[in-house]
Amino acid sequence: MARMTAAEAAVHVLRKEGIDVAFGVPGAAINPFYAALRKIGGIDHVLARHVEGASHMAEGYTRTRAGNIGVCIGTSGPAGTDMITGLYSASADSIPILCITGQAPRAKLHKEDFQAVDIQAIAGPVTKWAVTVLEPAQVPRAFQQAFQLMRSSRPGPVLIDLPIDVQMSEIEFDPDTYEPLPAYKPSASRAQVEKAMAMLDEAERPLLVAGGGIINADASALLVEFAELTGVPVIPTLMGWGSIADDHPLMAGMVGLQTSHRYGNATLLESDFVMGIGNRWANRHTGNLETYTKGRKFVHVDIEPTQIGRIFGPDYGIVSDAKAALELFVEVARERKAAGTLKNRSAWAESCQERKRTLLRKTHFDDVPVKPQRVYEEMNKVFGKNTRYVSTIGLSQIAGAQFLHVYQPRHWINCGQAGPLGWTIPAALGVCKADPSAEVVALSGDYDFQFMVEELAAGAQFNLPYIHVLVNNSYLGLIRQAQRGFEMDYCVQLSFENINCPEINEYGVDHVSVVEGLGCKALRVTRPEEIAPALEEAKRLKAEHRVPVVVEVILERVTNIAMGTDLDGINEFEALAENREDAPTSIAALT
Repeated sequence: MARMTAAEAAVHVLRKEGIDVAFGVPGAAINPFYAALRKIGGIDHVLARHVEGASHMAEGYTRTRAGNIGVCIGTSGPAGTDMITGLYSASADSIPILCITGQAPRAKLHKEDFQAVDIQAIAGPVTKWAVTVLEPAQVPRAFQQAFQLMRSSRPGPVLIDLPIDVQMSEIEFDPDTYEPLPAYKPSASRAQVEKAMAMLDEAERPLLVAGGGIINADASALLVEFAELTGVPVIPTLMGWGSIADDHPLMAGMVGLQTSHRYGNATLLESDFVMGIGNRWANRHTGNLETYTKGRKFVHVDIEPTQIGRIFGPDYGIVSDAKAALELFVEVARERKAAGTLKNRSAWAESCQERKRTLLRKTHFDDVPVKPQRVYEEMNKVFGKNTRYVSTIGLSQIAGAQFLHVYQPRHWINCGQAGPLGWTIPAALGVCKADPSAEVVALSGDYDFQFMVEELAAGAQFNLPYIHVLVNNSYLGLIRQAQRGFEMDYCVQLSFENINCPEINEYGVDHVSVVEGLGCKALRVTRPEEIAPALEEAKRLKAEHRVPVVVEVILERVTNIAMGTDLDGINEFEALAENREDAPTSIAALT
């Protein structure tokens, strides 16, 4: 048996589990682990500028490819607490990341030692497992169990906390014979699928709701095959966007209070049956439950048993991994198609497409300052079907989901349930690290952008190039819009007269100077006809310099983006499209 430090054994386990990239910030209490990383090699490291940034980089890395697990590393005390937001975000969206923290020596954990905090207790509610390993010989098995837990059932994050003396202690460990533990995933039975199919057969206007569990399970191709076999249109959730291409004839649009299409909401309200697969019936998807559920039956398929019935009781529930369930649904659908017993759904699918062609929002505005809808119109012109979009929250993200187009799974990488400001930049860097050849385009409002702007320096240092579209209205736009209900506009304005940059007319922060000071490239546009040329120039600069390139678009200060509290009561604040010239890059105009 080989003798090594517990930290070295942990690094060997990481390598055996397929880890070759980590994001982090070293510190005194985690230095033995970094020494092991250096000694053993094989794990590339990106030095974040903020430990929360490292956790979001790990998230972006995981979300980019099936099977990826992002790893983030920090020292004791505030490093762990800084990563709690990343752990919460990952937990909420069922994203496996591994957070490794240093800790004070075991003998001093109860003595209020410098930067000693009970991170196990703090992280427990937002992880699948959080543990402070107190015995050196347990370290490799703790890491082994962590990977099994992250991959099993509903995926999610784990935190392993390592006291410095535990890291440095020598143990016996044989990395050559190490094997990962098998992951457990529940599977639907044939009888369950047959019953769900019988309920589908009874419906006249059925829909499939495709959630993020389909993306996590790498089951998008099976979803599309099942939809095509049965002729049933698909409504992706925000986390499931890309599981079926936007231009597919059975893609019926997104549904919800904010990140939705007019035609998607209208189609859901016309349906009489909904089968949700890998989704959680999030409140911003459903809105008022009485409206959402009235007049239709529901089947819910989800990997997590306690998700079935959590929001409302379905007519039938199946606990299953999305891929395992869809494999059986496809098998049964093939058999029924061969037997000629599947219903012809073409009339229903065509009515969904008619709504998709006609119920559009206008994007072609020539106003100066720029209206945000025009930004997404120009983005659709410049960026192709292979673009990976990254965004988190705010009016920019909501409008982006209403107007942009996604054609492949994992090409809309979005923090869903948690929605922390600042997520976009580090997540985009994680995506770049996971897929260096990708065309990565991030989307932020000015406040999200300012939260973790320092991470652009990591992008410059490690040559992680992407394009960041920054829509700047110098407002907390979404909160300002929400304050309309309180008849106020209070503490949400970011505007001020910048004494160093008077040309931006009280829009406050000079983002171009900040970005360039961090080693990246930046462009600013103020007119709609300048947007597409700037995006093309950003592509050139990105390729030439291999750094992030920011394109800032100065928007009108106040725009209210379509949203509401009920699917049949969405407020359309702006003009609707009356013809294709009003929405020249809508999916209807492009297909």
